[in-house]
Amino acid sequence: MRKNSLLSVVLLSLALAGCAATPRLSPEFLGSDLGEPYTLAGGDRLRVIVFGQDSLSNSYAVDGSGRIAMPLIGTVEAQGRTTLQLARAVEEKLRNGYLREPKVSVEVEQYRPFFVLGEVATSGQFPYVNAMTVQTAIAIAGGFGPRANRNYAEITRAIRGEVYTVAVPLNTPVKPGDTIAIKERFF
Repeated sequence: MRKNSLLSVVLLSLALAGCAATPRLSPEFLGSDLGEPYTLAGGDRLRVIVFGQDSLSNSYAVDGSGRIAMPLIGTVEAQGRTTLQLARAVEEKLRNGYLREPKVSVEVEQYRPFFVLGEVATSGQFPYVNAMTVQTAIAIAGGFGPRANRNYAEITRAIRGEVYTVAVPLNTPVKPGDTIAIKERFF
């Protein structure tokens, strides 16, 4: 009798801990930011073109602190900005003592990678491909592992500075920087 009580208490506490660990959000929540412009973060590689200034035009990587380092003007904050906002910030810095009327264009040369964890053939970091879904990401990671739950995945994504983890169907769009976790099936 005492063993059954102890087992019941342990199972109940595990169930309650599981409920408290992850807030239940609908998969549509992740789609709420799909229409917003892409914001830059560490791991992105950018092509910055300063018209008429070939020595300043180059590829620049956004570093871990969210900045790019350019000749003459030093570091420029890229984290959380769109490519247009970054172009305006570079123009402003160049206008302050270096060029009279700078014209700058910024484009994403290579998006930051996404990550796949859990029950796949090869977990790890992979280059982002435009218009990819969770199913495409799993294929890039070598497919499902033998014990994978093939019904859903969990995506961890930063939205407006907050990190969310949501269980989603396999046709959900993936964004650069997402972490996809494939859970193990019970049976």
